[in-house]
Amino acid sequence: MMRQATLNQMLISGNMMEVAGSWTEVFEGSERAGVSGGREALLGGSTLSLAPLVSDSPSVCCSQPILITGSRVKGIESFSSSAPSIPNPFPELCSPSKSPVLNSSLPPPSSNKRLMKVYGEDSHSRSVWVSPGATAREVCHMLVQTAHCSDQENWALLEVHPTLGLQRCLEDHEAVLEVQATWSLKGDTRLVFCKNYAKYEFFRKPVLFFPECMISDSADVSKGMTSSELIQNLLWSGTCPEIQGFLHAKEPSRKAWKKVYFFLRRSGLYCSTKGSSKEPRHLQYVADLEDLNVYSVVNSRKLYGAPADFTFCIKPSRNPVRTQDLKILCAENEQTRTCWTSAFRLFKYGKQLQCNYQLSKSSLRSLEGTNLTDSKSKSEASLVAMDFSGKAGGRVIQNPTEAQSAEREEGQAWRRREALRCSLPNLNSGTRPSSIHKTQPWFHGGVSRKEAQRLIEKQGLVDGMFLIRESQQHGQCFVLTLCYKLQTKHYLVIPCEEEGRKYFTMDDGLTVFIDLLQLVEFHQINKGILPVCLKHPCVCVAL
Repeated sequence: MMRQATLNQMLISGNMMEVAGSWTEVFEGSERAGVSGGREALLGGSTLSLAPLVSDSPSVCCSQPILITGSRVKGIESFSSSAPSIPNPFPELCSPSKSPVLNSSLPPPSSNKRLMKVYGEDSHSRSVWVSPGATAREVCHMLVQTAHCSDQENWALLEVHPTLGLQRCLEDHEAVLEVQATWSLKGDTRLVFCKNYAKYEFFRKPVLFFPECMISDSADVSKGMTSSELIQNLLWSGTCPEIQGFLHAKEPSRKAWKKVYFFLRRSGLYCSTKGSSKEPRHLQYVADLEDLNVYSVVNSRKLYGAPADFTFCIKPSRNPVRTQDLKILCAENEQTRTCWTSAFRLFKYGKQLQCNYQLSKSSLRSLEGTNLTDSKSKSEASLVAMDFSGKAGGRVIQNPTEAQSAEREEGQAWRRREALRCSLPNLNSGTRPSSIHKTQPWFHGGVSRKEAQRLIEKQGLVDGMFLIRESQQHGQCFVLTLCYKLQTKHYLVIPCEEEGRKYFTMDDGLTVFIDLLQLVEFHQINKGILPVCLKHPCVCVAL
């Protein structure tokens, strides 16, 4: 039975539904049942479907529902090809351009970005979308925003090869995806997001990084110019003095090490086949600086049997890391190793490093200039600083500098009250030490002495880099680990009691502090018994 009708409204299951235009009412099962040879009726009885008489169905938009038949029988075609247009009450949920899930987890449409995984120092990782030409500086800036870091400078991407013990800091101008393309697909190479304060430290203190004993005699081309002036002029012109000295070189395919005299020049790395002779007939070409990268070697004594811990290596930059391609060298001390690795970077990149250093300084000044403005806008949007010290009642602090000072003083006053409360004698539980240091970024818990040195070396051997850890040899004591002149020093912090109150000291009680936070703040502006003030806390960021 088939008939046509034109209706404007139709009542289905008690709900009113408007249908525009002509429609066809089809009762299936009566005539088709005979054709199928007495088959059972479809869906247990007759079915009702609506089909428009217009042959050309309208184009389906993302806000229109699409009719999908619940069940089909073989040999029977559906007479319903589309459904009438019904307005979508939630178009913003169906629009890919407005979907928050697509914006955060997938790249924009028609984008050639690639997904890259970056690890934090806590071994957790974060996946980010990176464009082909993105530099290490741009990726670091993106990670600073996503990780909500307090400061935006001195961050770096570290290329780490855990199995081989190799690591190097990517230069700010290097394209990250190009570096990643040279890795082996079966390797465990990764990028680590961390602090690095020593990236451009040789521009600030060139004499410390390039000792006079390691500068080649042929580099002294200016009569009457001191060594420090020569180094300074060469660095600011985008080059480096020629470096020379003895290094321990690992023999290929052997565990033996041989002491060899090396020369590092703009044309490449050379070694002398006869002592420290500089004659051309005694010089042997080792490597080209344009096609190699220099890495620091971690745990070199265990992995390669190195005679000292101050090991580095060079390898071709365009090839995957293979053990047979590594040229492993070992220095006598940290200053010698730092001199060689810094000279490799300067000879390879030249003026580009100077441009990177200037860019980092200019961005730091711009951040400092806008810091007060940003803090003012945030305070206006959230809280208002008040001063209740006067007799006339409270007043609003308009000056951002004064507001920051008031906030800092209030925090210090609260800490003193809390430390005093915790240090008072208690008959039940005894003296309770203050634990406010556990929330500070420079506190690293019970890490070992060797691990503390590795953390500081990883973030840059600059004067004033420090962390505080629990002593593993002395109970209830702490250790201040500090970097000075490329060396790591350790100072024991001892608890002491006076009149029932607990304090901390590093000079046998001459200077006491109510907690470790006060100790750090004091030595950030006073050297005390330390060789240098505390400047850069060694922090670990979780992504």
